[in-house]
Amino acid sequence: MRSRLLAVLTTVTLAVACALTGASAQAATTALAAPDLPLANVKAHLAQFQSIASANGGNRAHGRPGYLASANYVRGRLDAAGFTTTLQSFTYNGATGYNVIADWPGGNPDDILMIGAHLDSVTAGPGINDNGSGSAAILETALEVSRQALQPTKHLRFAWWGAEELGLRGSQFYVTNLSATERARIKGYLNFDMVGSPNAGYFVYDGDNSDGVGSGPGPAGSAELERVLQDYFTSIGVPTRGTDFDGRSDYGPFISRGIPAGGTFTGAEGVKSSAQAQLWGGTAGQAFDVCYHRSCDTTANINDTALDRNADAVAHAVWTISTAVPPVVVWSDDFETDRGWTRVTGTATSGLWERGDPESTTSSGAKQLGTTVSGVNDLVTGRLAGSSAGVHDIDGGVTSIQSPPITLPAGSPKLSFSWYLAHGSNSSSADYLRVRVVGTTTSTVFQQLGAAVDRDGAWASATVDVSAFAGQSVRVLVEAADLSTASLVEAGVDDVKILQ
Repeated sequence: MRSRLLAVLTTVTLAVACALTGASAQAATTALAAPDLPLANVKAHLAQFQSIASANGGNRAHGRPGYLASANYVRGRLDAAGFTTTLQSFTYNGATGYNVIADWPGGNPDDILMIGAHLDSVTAGPGINDNGSGSAAILETALEVSRQALQPTKHLRFAWWGAEELGLRGSQFYVTNLSATERARIKGYLNFDMVGSPNAGYFVYDGDNSDGVGSGPGPAGSAELERVLQDYFTSIGVPTRGTDFDGRSDYGPFISRGIPAGGTFTGAEGVKSSAQAQLWGGTAGQAFDVCYHRSCDTTANINDTALDRNADAVAHAVWTISTAVPPVVVWSDDFETDRGWTRVTGTATSGLWERGDPESTTSSGAKQLGTTVSGVNDLVTGRLAGSSAGVHDIDGGVTSIQSPPITLPAGSPKLSFSWYLAHGSNSSSADYLRVRVVGTTTSTVFQQLGAAVDRDGAWASATVDVSAFAGQSVRVLVEAADLSTASLVEAGVDDVKILQ
């Protein structure tokens, strides 16, 4: 294992704290540096899972004795380390399954960070990479939390899910059976599934949909979780690539209910390309894990380097996110009352910015979102749905709206907001959503361009540095444009905040 102490970037800490916690009266500071988890400790857990499988018919599958023995092993280690644990039972296919839920004492109970991995294997083998690797990595992270007597600002909850291999049954049961109030307390979920693949890639869940493929971005706050994990790999010189929220692992029930999610993945049955082999090493034309869902998924089926790096990435994310002190919110607008935003004269003929309760529209997927980030109102381009998706969308040019004057504090203020830009495949890069700050000078601090692809509406979040305007009275100017031919374009903004 490498010897290291990671300095946490202040900007990322602020972004995560804002996106996942909301207002706080405490001053913003950086998080504690993460520990270096011993690889030998992580592999010792894998050896235990292998021994359990070998003693119980060769697997640790749902409803089989090897699974319950695995759950009891994990729970026993956590109980001894001072966690409060629950063995949550559920029934699927006539068999009893179990989730292990472990809470670390302390932290804000209304601001929960969850870290999870599925503990079950398929019936064909012991499931050491899939997913003993993720289970072992988060277990060792939890035990390090105990060894260091960590006092996070967030409440930490770890979970080992049952029956993932049969359709996310354990995590679905857990999330479904939480009350709406309890679900709302979970501000982020990190998922680690297959983090030691022998022909490894280094994938991070694409929270902001910067890849522009597949299922779109995760719920608002997912981009910040992605960035924390990317920053760790950048710090050790390992490039990453995005992986889509395709619903194949236990983040699925969380993002379906609007909970931000993130995590890492080293590849399954997919084949490593030549470009990926040049990027990461390994063998092009071969699966990331040739033993995926097979009997050969044993302790011999682990890439130690990948497991080492990903276990440290888990610890880095947990320490960075859970110990960050939230920034002070010095100004905010959730658009539930009129704070004095005014429309600026523009060229658009319809879909003009307004504050209101938006109506949903669809055209090959969601375009105008009828749901806001908080409350019932947001800033939206033409809040009415009309008889078709194109009736009240932006047409003919640019629409702009600006905030009332805001006095920025001295120091290093940040601007935070939630946003979406949706468009049909008839859009182009001429269309955009843009946020500018207008003070003694004017600066574009955020821009999302359109493209000739269908992009559904989905809330994302952004936090940008506006320290160049510190001490000034400024206005936030939000612009959206349909400047290409006959494009379907919709946009929304919510929960604008100034942070210090």
